[in-house]
Amino acid sequence: MPLQKVRLAPGVNRENTRYTNEGRWYECDKIRFRQGSPEKIGGWTRISADTYLGVCRSLWNWVTLGSQNLIGVGTNLKFYLNQGGSYYDVTPLRDTETLTNPFSTTSGSPLVDVTDAAGGYIDGDFVTFSGATAVGGLTLNGEYQISYSVGTTYTIDAGTPASSTATGGGTVTAAYQINVGPAFTVPLTGWGSSSWGSGTWGVGTSSTDALRLWSQANFGEDLVFGPRGGQIYYWDATGGLATRAVALSTLGGASNTPTVQNHILVSDISRFVFAFGCNELGTSIQDPMLIRWSDQEDAANWTPAATNQAGDLRLSRGSEIVTAAQSRQEVLVWTDSSLYSLQYVGAGAGVWAAQLVGENISIASQNAVAYANGVAYWMGKDKFYRYDGRAQPLPSDLRRFVFDNMNTSQYLQVTAGTNEAYHEVWWFYCSAGSTENDRYVVYNYVENVWYYGELGRTAWLDSGLRNYPLAATYQNNLVNHEEGNDDNTTGTPAAIHAFISSSPFDLDNGDKFSFLWRVLPDVTFDGSDVASPSMTMTLLPMVNAGSGYTSPASVGGTDAATVTRTTTVPIEAFTGQVYVRVRGRQLAIKVESTALGVRWQLGNPRLDIRPDGRR
Repeated sequence: MPLQKVRLAPGVNRENTRYTNEGRWYECDKIRFRQGSPEKIGGWTRISADTYLGVCRSLWNWVTLGSQNLIGVGTNLKFYLNQGGSYYDVTPLRDTETLTNPFSTTSGSPLVDVTDAAGGYIDGDFVTFSGATAVGGLTLNGEYQISYSVGTTYTIDAGTPASSTATGGGTVTAAYQINVGPAFTVPLTGWGSSSWGSGTWGVGTSSTDALRLWSQANFGEDLVFGPRGGQIYYWDATGGLATRAVALSTLGGASNTPTVQNHILVSDISRFVFAFGCNELGTSIQDPMLIRWSDQEDAANWTPAATNQAGDLRLSRGSEIVTAAQSRQEVLVWTDSSLYSLQYVGAGAGVWAAQLVGENISIASQNAVAYANGVAYWMGKDKFYRYDGRAQPLPSDLRRFVFDNMNTSQYLQVTAGTNEAYHEVWWFYCSAGSTENDRYVVYNYVENVWYYGELGRTAWLDSGLRNYPLAATYQNNLVNHEEGNDDNTTGTPAAIHAFISSSPFDLDNGDKFSFLWRVLPDVTFDGSDVASPSMTMTLLPMVNAGSGYTSPASVGGTDAATVTRTTTVPIEAFTGQVYVRVRGRQLAIKVESTALGVRWQLGNPRLDIRPDGRR
């Protein structure tokens, strides 16, 4: 029997049974397809040893007039600016109070009670004290995180035990940062967890406490940002990285700025600042379907007048605006059931007009949209979508695999991003039973294929102002993706386990047993940074389709072989041949690597097979 070439279609398909999916790939992790061939993805490297507090949900990159390349980093606890790997805390202040003798210490304990009748603080908030005098042997000037339950007293940890039990501190200035938010969606049950009248009398209902999400965009060299359900804040680049952001309403010339919003965007056309799901002009009541925009080139003036272009409009399809994104010549706005296109029509025609371009859709979260190659892609709550002038479902070979194993209570954590160098859109999400993003799914829009894997990322940014895509990790730092070949999240390289497995395919016609004794692997290790990169190829035979892989899988030998390139044979990009002893009617192939410094691409392996009877 001549050598049998293994040619498998690109992409991973989990919509059918393994055998029905013959001729395709079925399982994978940390791989992608390029020119139809599977290869290991690039590694990731931390941008610095510095870390931030909280879980990052938003990244934005821009350059100031002074050529500072900045990254806005929004976490559930703080808001930072990153430059050169260092994090600068620019979290806005909520309130500043003058307190008299507010501290109470206990001898031998680092915990200090602080009394402030003004309230407004919640558990986990941050406060900075200044002007304090010593009490109980402690001078409590500096920033502290609050531990709070009820009443007008909270607790801080001084880090050093008090020398005595005492009350004092003198005249203290307490500067409170804006309230922190949840790191993930928290289910709520019982009285007060939902709207009035939504449950049966005497029976608790349920709701959720939404996690902290940010939206941000640069207004020239400055930054406009805000948390979902909060105010709009403004950071002025001329003040420097040590200057905190301030409420937009405090800027000179500010007029009727929104007091609450769910999403912010700065348009490319004429530079308007948009607030989506905000309060109406003249009220403090939030309308989740209302859109307001500032005057052209003026982030602070939101009062409509005959002499400016500030204005508003209300959408009609849906119950809330979820997110918005700038695309070519339009601003796309997603509600929880529809998609609108906002287009600039000029001052005499209402300034901005909305057109309904998609109905009966869904969207998983504020961060579930990625824009690539002139097309908007997003994850819904049961399928994927695309918009290229027309909103339509995006066919997926992994739809059931993704949505049947997703934690639906954590939809808001879904985050999307592009990897333009490889023509990819990535989505990170929580698998069933997980409250953290632990999986990803990728769509390659040039090759029209899908693949997936396991990786924890909370935010993603692919910026033309940086050399690599940037991602936020659960180790509280940022990493450059596609840099190197290993996992360098902590500064100590760790090997990445990358693999791909095929669906079973027939040997001969599948009715007789075949004996496979030699494999010509066709593997290249271009891009590896070790002298002898290697990967393992495993052959998994089956007695009958659907029977499961045989155990033991080999016959008097082995079903796996290591494919290695060495410096002693520099012309060879891969091992020429490997010997195995495998017997079956069907066969699946698995290729994997677990070593440091390895990068590989699989071509078309060839199998040396001979007939071996019916049984």
